[in-house]
Amino acid sequence: MPDRLIPSIRPSPSTLPTPDEAALAVSEQLTKQIRKIMRLAGGRIPFDQFMELALYAPGLGYYVAGSRKFGEAGDFITSPEVSPLFAQCLSRQVKEVLNQLDGGEILEFGAGSGILAADMLAELRKLGSLPGRYLIMEVSPELRERQRETLQARVPDLLQRIVWLDHLPTAFKGLVLANELLDAMPVSRFRNTREGMEECFVECDDTGFKEVFSQPQTTGFVVAVTRVDTTCGGLAEGYVSEINLRQGAWLKSLSGMLGQGAVLLIDYGYPRSEYYHPQRSTGTLMCHYRHRAHPDPFRWIGLQDITSHVDFTAVAQVAVEAGLGLAGYTTQAHFLMASGLDELLVGSDPNDAATHMALVQGVKHLTLPSEMGERFKVLGLVKGISEDLSGFKLRDMRHRL
Repeated sequence: MPDRLIPSIRPSPSTLPTPDEAALAVSEQLTKQIRKIMRLAGGRIPFDQFMELALYAPGLGYYVAGSRKFGEAGDFITSPEVSPLFAQCLSRQVKEVLNQLDGGEILEFGAGSGILAADMLAELRKLGSLPGRYLIMEVSPELRERQRETLQARVPDLLQRIVWLDHLPTAFKGLVLANELLDAMPVSRFRNTREGMEECFVECDDTGFKEVFSQPQTTGFVVAVTRVDTTCGGLAEGYVSEINLRQGAWLKSLSGMLGQGAVLLIDYGYPRSEYYHPQRSTGTLMCHYRHRAHPDPFRWIGLQDITSHVDFTAVAQVAVEAGLGLAGYTTQAHFLMASGLDELLVGSDPNDAATHMALVQGVKHLTLPSEMGERFKVLGLVKGISEDLSGFKLRDMRHRL
């Protein structure tokens, strides 16, 4: 799931554009469904369950309903849509991995609009390193269809290599790619108090949804949050933040499936020391609607994205415990530059001034610290192959995890 360009000015929910009547009707239907689930649960549900319903409730959640999410007409812009150079750089790392394996496949989680898959397949064909198959794990029927349309339009002769999956394969050899998947996983929220850690729940009254903090109920919550508190030297009283309790199971399944190959996780986030910095005392939860970012997850349920930054230290720890090797951790800017970004830009057609200038602007978006370059990170994991991946050679920040 989704690369978001977050505006420098974050509006209050009252200044956001109003959805049309059809969209509001979908939101109201999902709201009623969540209220019913709350009543059956005794009046409240954990925040991660609320987030899961808002994003993934069948037919109604943000990622499975039909509203446009990506691009200028959607809610955010992803790196593959910013510039084709993003996919071309990734293709060079993919080729390196597939060469080590003497062939293999690609598995992409949450393929968005399908642009990344299309651009990578086109570039890998140029490089003479097409995968045996390009597998896509996508939960949204609407996005699957959009991906199919994109791929049909851009690489029609390669459609036979593309397979949409309903579940993980039992065995896999090749490269796994997840561009902005982890930030869209439901997270739990916590608050530190004198009496101990509290868990965030969501309730609903006549005024709408609201969050309340109370005695933890989610399995594994206390152990995980206590570990964060201990490793960070003790969080201040009143400190509120998020923790992803679901990524561990996903990474373990990934490791169990992967016989040989590599995993590239691209997302916005921090190492733990920065994620739970004392000044970040209200967490990282953020919502995206029509290219505006705001902090209210209870606004227009099902019509806006809800995300949380990634604790890359936690991801690396669980991955290593699951049997994966840590190959590197760096910024998106350094990964792209190490993967030939400058060379690709210089190699663009000098006679096509408009295309070249568009590529230059795309490079700025992808690499500048004020844009995506520093906020987005790349974590590399391997199994059964060398940990020496070229994308991390320019600047490897594993020591910061």
